[in-house]
Amino acid sequence: MSKGPGLYFDIGKKARDLLFKDYHSDQKFTITTYSPTGVAITSSGTRRGDLFVADVNTQLKNKNITTDVKVDTDSNLFTTITVNELAPGLKTILSFRVPDQRSGKVEVQYLHDYAGISTSVGLTANPIVNFSGVVGTNVLALGTDLSFDTKIGELTKFNAGLNFTKDDLVASLTVNDKGDTLNASYYHVVNHLSNTAVGAEVKHRFSTNENTLTLGTQHALDPLTTVKARVNNFGKASALIQHEWRPKSFFTISGEVDTKAIDKSAKVGLGLALKP
Repeated sequence: MSKGPGLYFDIGKKARDLLFKDYHSDQKFTITTYSPTGVAITSSGTRRGDLFVADVNTQLKNKNITTDVKVDTDSNLFTTITVNELAPGLKTILSFRVPDQRSGKVEVQYLHDYAGISTSVGLTANPIVNFSGVVGTNVLALGTDLSFDTKIGELTKFNAGLNFTKDDLVASLTVNDKGDTLNASYYHVVNHLSNTAVGAEVKHRFSTNENTLTLGTQHALDPLTTVKARVNNFGKASALIQHEWRPKSFFTISGEVDTKAIDKSAKVGLGLALKP
């Protein structure tokens, strides 16, 4: 078990990954290659119906500095520069997108045994300021996530969360959308040898009085092959199988059916991630 409460994003992450990660209905491929100088080049493509979206990402590491440059099919240029360990537990991230002049942002993350803090400021005359902080331990953590728009002088985001971790169980409770959405999630490892786990998420939206319940599970058929399944109270059932056919290279097939409309075609997604 890692030390410290982590960052705000870590609250409920175990359940989110189990219930939603790697499920998709598109055809997606990712290929990573490395140059002799150690530069990593990742090419990604996603087909959504008749639309094809692609990007190329180049990553260069030099000591404690990592530079990522990505170009997509819309000719957008994304650049992220990450500086690790300027001081123990400290990380600084500079990111911007060309041609969007308002996209520049500086983020600072700090991890401590009893706290995790992340704050970012937009590089504009009237920036958006984001702050998230978590206090506690690796067992019990309490945090908040805020955004303030200095141009209009208003708090545009206010979230709060609680995370409890004990042995093989993780439970979390979050309040999002300025108090309009309440999320409760649960993750439990049933068997470490077979990587069998179960999870659940309940979401209630006060403005519409709507409830969403999602249940899911995963199981490793062998050390290289994992199956997952989930279902929600609206009758949407999904399943996937993922195989690591070589180290860090995965082939994934996922599908979704609407049990309340069996006459409709099932959605099928394919994913291929290749690393040398």
